[in-house]
Amino acid sequence: MAPEGNQYDAAELPDLLPIYYRRLFPYSQYFRWLSYGGVFKTYFQNREFSFTLKDDIYVRYLSFNNQNELEKEMQKMVPYKVDIGAVYSNKPSQHNSMKSGTFHAESKELVFDIDMTDYDDVRTCCSSADICHKCWTLMTIAIKILDRALEEDFGFQHRLWVYSGRRGVHCWVCDDSARKLSQAARSAVAEYLSVVKGGTDTIKKVRLNSPIHPSIHRAQFHEGLQIDFDKARNATDRWKLLQRTLTKQMNDHHLEEIKLQYCYPRLDINVSKGINHLLKSPFSVHPKTGRISVPLDVKNVDKFDPFSVPTISYLCKELDKKTKEEQEVTSAENGEEPEMKRRTRDYKKTSLLGPIKIFEQFIEKMEQSRKGQLLKQSDKEGDF
Repeated sequence: MAPEGNQYDAAELPDLLPIYYRRLFPYSQYFRWLSYGGVFKTYFQNREFSFTLKDDIYVRYLSFNNQNELEKEMQKMVPYKVDIGAVYSNKPSQHNSMKSGTFHAESKELVFDIDMTDYDDVRTCCSSADICHKCWTLMTIAIKILDRALEEDFGFQHRLWVYSGRRGVHCWVCDDSARKLSQAARSAVAEYLSVVKGGTDTIKKVRLNSPIHPSIHRAQFHEGLQIDFDKARNATDRWKLLQRTLTKQMNDHHLEEIKLQYCYPRLDINVSKGINHLLKSPFSVHPKTGRISVPLDVKNVDKFDPFSVPTISYLCKELDKKTKEEQEVTSAENGEEPEMKRRTRDYKKTSLLGPIKIFEQFIEKMEQSRKGQLLKQSDKEGDF
């Protein structure tokens, strides 16, 4: 991740985005991810993309035939934000020419959106769009709890966690079974994972029944699950006092409810329920912070620091520095590096290398799993 000099000036964005889309965006890995090994010939072609352009011009129902077409259009349109939607029955770009009722969403990753603003009633350090290392602990806990539930309770193996670029995280569940879920099934999963309920006027947002569901019980005792009070206010002593007081009430769940209300993932369930709902794409640039929406390594999520995520400004400075160094070497050798060779290595010259490696590892795991399933299927068919 990026060290010092990671500042960002929004006024620079129009000049930096063309460089980012031309030299740094990981098109090949991106296409591999959304093609899913060519599960269907038209799977990528029927995927909806949405671009938010300069001055908040919003363009929906974009679709592309292949990686090359996607690459050319992104470099041409230079979107300030990219959103990914569902795979439709036909190309989204042709939706206006479809007969009524023939154009509909057929498949999409099961997605989750967790935003720090939904924790404003329990965090005292920041509010609204602001975050700090202290309250980011809530995001870390949410990732751990939700990731465990998705794997152990539902059996989903391919979960891509992505930092939003500002104040939250997204999860893309990419298993074949998850992508095929109906809207009703997505709603059921989202409701199952929703424990904290109620608006800003609701003081008590967690109510447990006996016996406590095993999934909730596991969440309570997850490593790191504790209320992050300000120690300067003698929070440890207050919590111990609260524990002693409430555990005397053997038939009540007050202590567990408090833990969950402070720390359990707060989902925007509408994002998860709708099959045609769009979600911000990995590797988008957040126009407010300039930070890249990067994939996370869940195994090392405790070490993730949102403030060290590289900004587009920092990446372009890194790239410019490396390019100048290479030009000096090339000039000294009286040679010239081919354009394509230079482009394929550009992201490796920057702090984007680490996040792209995480992305590649995720894709490779999916591809290996797919090959294993095909081999099993082939063996079964050979038995007949």
